[in-house]
Amino acid sequence: MDNKYLSISAITRYLKAKFDLDDNLKSVFLKGEISNFKAHTSGHLYFSLKDEGSKINAIMFSRNAAKINFKPVDGTKVLVSGRISVYEPTGNYQIYVDDMEEDGVGNLYVAYEKLKQDLEKEGLFKQEHKKIIPRFPKKVGVITASTGAAVRDIITTIERRFPICEIILFPTLVQGENAKEDIVKNIKRAEDYDLDVLIVGRGGGSIEDLWAFNEEIVARAIYNCTIPTISAVGHEIDFTISDFVSDLRAPTPTAAAEMAVPNIIDLEKHIGQLNIRLKESIIKKVKYQKLYLDSIKNSFVIKNPMIMYENKKQTIDLMQNKIKDLVLRKIEKTEEKLNNIKNSYVFTKPEILYQNEKQTIKIIIEKLELLNPLNTLNRGYSITYSDGKVIKDIKDVKDTVTIKLYNGSFKAKVIEIGDEKNG
Repeated sequence: MDNKYLSISAITRYLKAKFDLDDNLKSVFLKGEISNFKAHTSGHLYFSLKDEGSKINAIMFSRNAAKINFKPVDGTKVLVSGRISVYEPTGNYQIYVDDMEEDGVGNLYVAYEKLKQDLEKEGLFKQEHKKIIPRFPKKVGVITASTGAAVRDIITTIERRFPICEIILFPTLVQGENAKEDIVKNIKRAEDYDLDVLIVGRGGGSIEDLWAFNEEIVARAIYNCTIPTISAVGHEIDFTISDFVSDLRAPTPTAAAEMAVPNIIDLEKHIGQLNIRLKESIIKKVKYQKLYLDSIKNSFVIKNPMIMYENKKQTIDLMQNKIKDLVLRKIEKTEEKLNNIKNSYVFTKPEILYQNEKQTIKIIIEKLELLNPLNTLNRGYSITYSDGKVIKDIKDVKDTVTIKLYNGSFKAKVIEIGDEKNG
């Protein structure tokens, strides 16, 4: 009876044989975008090829990989040829690539990397420039296509999570030649609507479909936007320049809506918890105040108020006595000082003060007499003037001089001026 059951290995070998015998799978030509790229140390290349709807695993052995003339990376568009077969250990079918060349779209990835590096060097990706997404927004703006899954997912998610929030849609071209200008125009329009948060994005697609969000003018418009901005372009594996310059990157449009608004159910639960904590806090406070009031009511002072009055009265009496003692001591000191003044020799013998002052004046006069120049002249000295100035140097002597004596002065004519050294 068990003979009808096959082993996993047997069915896998059977399917592999089917693949290997199918002439249509022996030589296939595929076009797709590289993802999950890994270059093994052996020289083999492991990666996936994907398009808008599907993905296939791929391997390129080192002998064939050595022939390619470009560096494959994630996001590179390629044209490959090879055979389809089953890898028995996992049971997965995959393409064994013989030849691979870069598709024309690969140039977009090169441009993407260059712009990314330039803007990063300029500082547009720095965390310090990121604005904080408000926790409870009143208005959320959405810049995306007016139709499609992205706009529906964003609107339904916001309405479900936070229905009190107003949503303002800015219908926008999200792919094509004119998409970049339209996105920039609507970002500038959004700044006139007093928005709390702005979501900019679209659903998934190929690199060329998402390219509008890799344009420099779009990146700079998001960076310069005054509204906190969430970028929601493509799927989780898709990264655009808009993601790096925005204030927050969401992996999908739905995730962007979840990041933009809180969940009202969670808020209600949180408010309920806060309400419980508030009631408990109020009850606790009332109980504490009641205990405090009871302690006051039962205090010794309240029950025996006269004791407090008597204590205060005693304090006042002590202060009065202290003041009285201070006043009396002040009066005694003043009387003592007054008696000392009355008994001083100035009042008892004022003539002594007069004699002392007279002696002092006499001494001053004697000092002045010593300094009087007339007394010097009286001893036979004289002062010689020339043009009203006292002559101190022989060089200042002129033809006529004035000589002052003790009891008068006279003019004299200079006959000869002798040399001090020669006599």
